[in-house]
Amino acid sequence: MNRSLVVLAAGMFAIGTDSFVIAGILPDAAHSLGVAVGTAGWLLTAYAFTYAVLGPVMAALTTRWPRRSLFLAGFAIFTTGNLVTAFAPAFGVALAARALAGLGGAMVTPAAVAAATALAPPERRGRAIAAVMTGLSAATALGAPIGTAIAGLTGNWRATMLFVSALGVLAAAGTALLLRPIPTPPAVPLRTRVAPLADSRIGLTLLTTLLVYTGLYTVYSFIGESLDRATGGSGTTLAALLFVWGLAATAGTLGSGRLIDRFGHRRIINAAITVAAVDFALLPWTSAHLPSAIAALLLWGVCGWGLLAPQTHRLITAMPTAAPLLTGLASAMVYVGVSVAPLVGQTGMAWFGAHWLGPVGAAFIALGLGAAEAAHAVIHRHARHNAPTAQSQPLQSK
Repeated sequence: MNRSLVVLAAGMFAIGTDSFVIAGILPDAAHSLGVAVGTAGWLLTAYAFTYAVLGPVMAALTTRWPRRSLFLAGFAIFTTGNLVTAFAPAFGVALAARALAGLGGAMVTPAAVAAATALAPPERRGRAIAAVMTGLSAATALGAPIGTAIAGLTGNWRATMLFVSALGVLAAAGTALLLRPIPTPPAVPLRTRVAPLADSRIGLTLLTTLLVYTGLYTVYSFIGESLDRATGGSGTTLAALLFVWGLAATAGTLGSGRLIDRFGHRRIINAAITVAAVDFALLPWTSAHLPSAIAALLLWGVCGWGLLAPQTHRLITAMPTAAPLLTGLASAMVYVGVSVAPLVGQTGMAWFGAHWLGPVGAAFIALGLGAAEAAHAVIHRHARHNAPTAQSQPLQSK
């Protein structure tokens, strides 16, 4: 199981690097492609939105595929999309290529999380989910900073896309050589896959994810502009800050698994959202200086990424029989937030300026806390309603 989890995490690392590295090279890509930075933010939206929309669709269409074949096909499409992006002569071509890469991610990520859930016994499920999610957070610690640094050192953002393409090839090789056989899940039609959305417990939990990650990525989508006072416009300094953020994200993801198993998901979810909201509200001031920016990024990384596993755990706890479907919806909802965030950020920059995107994001994060508590209330009420009553239990002698 551990070897397979490492392989799955490595695949998530490649896909995560592609998700996060674009923000670090966005100004250079915008200049090269002849568009404004705000418009270039659509490169993030194209990838994330395609992934979010096609995630459940591809999961339904590929249900009967052997898991190894599915992962290899997804990585092939993912790598092709990034290679086309690297050589795109115009913004429209780059936009379409980013959507193609998103299709590859849509094939891999939900299946990887569901596979981790299937591999682990119930008492270790939180840690298994966190282990695979660590691939995404490790991408923020290593993949995104390295990709940003490559663009800075070479003076060419396209070199970064070649780097991401190479990660896709390596992930495919690891899958082909090391991934143990995983049982093919039963066929589930698309209507059944999206049916949990009608359950208020699931809908409110997914709404929490949507609101929080929209807020988090409102800033991240334009992180170069948001942190330009702390970095002095240096791509190397920005890469170092992304490295700090990624280390914190990895720690948050790994630590959340044990905390869930020990304290339950509600406390972890509420604490992470609350700290993140305060952190973002203070960004106009903390992002002005390098030491305070580092502190803000540490909190951001731990809380933002520490939220993924408990949110997924809450979904699975609410509806255990639909665990594979829910993990796909959870991943998709993160990317819906990621796809919406650049549009929110573009508007926020036009109205308030890049340095005030933090409070804009904090507003969404705070709304996420309200949705999280509403989800808890509904889940608790449902559990009480369906709990066996004293009258239904057999009488026992004293």
